[in-house]
Amino acid sequence: MKVQTTTNHPSEWEHIVFPTFVRGTKVLFVPDRESGDDYFRDWKTCEIDGRETFVPLSFVKDEKLTRDYNPTELIAKKGDVLEVIEIVNAWLLCKDKNGVIGWLPAEIVVSI
Repeated sequence: MKVQTTTNHPSEWEHIVFPTFVRGTKVLFVPDRESGDDYFRDWKTCEIDGRETFVPLSFVKDEKLTRDYNPTELIAKKGDVLEVIEIVNAWLLCKDKNGVIGWLPAEIVVSI
């Protein structure tokens, strides 16, 4: 599925490119930050290999990742056309025209 961004998605984590954490990696949950929105419904603040990030609850069982996971957010500009790889709890894992893969909120895109 192809989508187009309706706004920029600058991330507070924009300078952070995470490695892909492999299935079975330990996840340490930490107290949630106050978000004031539904962006992070069913996502939890955590540490994976000593890096603070977010993880969908469905990707964790018994405090371990149930699949490979890379939490890097995609930096996108208004009008970017992206290929959707996966949808998880109102966030999309997308690939841009340069092959860069990352997450962004579903509410900032429209289907094309």
